[in-house]
Amino acid sequence: MSPDDLERHRVELTGYCYRMLGSGFEAEDAVQEAFTRAWSGTFDERRGSLRTWLYAIATNICLDMRRSPQRRAVPAGSPAVPGTPLGEPLPETAWVHPVPDHKVLDPADATVARHTVRLAFVAALQHLPPRQRAVLVLRDVLCWRAAEVADLLGTTVASVTSALQRARAAFPAPPVPAEVDQALLDRYCAAFTAHDVPALVALLHEDATMTMPPFAWWLRGRDTLAAVLTRAEAPCKGATLRQVRANGDLALAQYAPDGSAFAIVLVETAGGLITATHTHLDPRLFPLFDLPMSSGSPLRIPG
Repeated sequence: MSPDDLERHRVELTGYCYRMLGSGFEAEDAVQEAFTRAWSGTFDERRGSLRTWLYAIATNICLDMRRSPQRRAVPAGSPAVPGTPLGEPLPETAWVHPVPDHKVLDPADATVARHTVRLAFVAALQHLPPRQRAVLVLRDVLCWRAAEVADLLGTTVASVTSALQRARAAFPAPPVPAEVDQALLDRYCAAFTAHDVPALVALLHEDATMTMPPFAWWLRGRDTLAAVLTRAEAPCKGATLRQVRANGDLALAQYAPDGSAFAIVLVETAGGLITATHTHLDPRLFPLFDLPMSSGSPLRIPG
C-alpha cells in the first residue's frame, strides 16, 4: 500500500464524511485521520478491498465525532423582521457548511447524484441517528449492497435492512432543486455588485429567503428582502464576486469592497427566479475552496 493508493480514494471518502458530518473542515480531518490509521495499520487483502477498509475506518471516525447530541442544521424558526439586529453568532458547530465540488464529487463517478451534497439534503441527513445516516448514505447514495454495509458495520444484513427502513421513514428528503441558471446568476452578480436594488428584487421569487450563517437571523419574502436591501446603504457596492462550484451547483465567493474574503454564497433557483441565498460569513471557507484571501490574488484552481 502506497500513499497514491490512499489518495485515489480521497474525494469519494471526503464526500461520504461530508454527508455524515455536515462540515467540509471536519470531513477533511476525518479522511486524514482515516489515512493515518490505515497507514499505521495492516491491510489484509483477504478481508476485502482497500476501498472497503478505508470506508470502515472513516465510518468509525465519523461515528465517534458524532457522539454528541448536537447536530448541524440550517436556519429555521420564524423569519426576522426588517430592522431586527442580527444578534450573536452561533457556534461553528451549529451549521451545515458549504463545500467545494472538487473536494467531494469525482467527475468520473456518474453514479453519485450531485444533489446528494446539496445543503438541504445534507442538513436533512443530520436529523438521522449517526448509524442510520451511515446506512442510508451507503445504501441509497453510494449504492452499496446490504451485505457490504453489514460487513463494514460489523452487523447483520437484517440489521442493515431494518436501519435502512427506519432511516427512509424518518428522512425528510427535500425535493431535488433545479440547477442554477448561468444567465440568471450573471444578472444577479451584476445587480449585486452595482447595488441595483430594483434589478435585484426583480430576480427574486415572491417567497424568496435569505440566510446569513453563523447568525440565526433570516428573512422570507421578496418585499421583506427589498426593504432590507433598500436600507442597507450599499454596503456591498464595489464587492467582487467569483463564481465557484459548491454543493453540486454554481455558487459565489464574495470579496468585500476592500478586497478581503467575506463570504461563500449558495444560490437556489426555480422558474427563472432566485428562491434562496445562503451567505456563509466565514472567510475560513476560502482556503477550503482553494481561493485566495484577497480579490487581487490569482485563483489557486481553474474556475
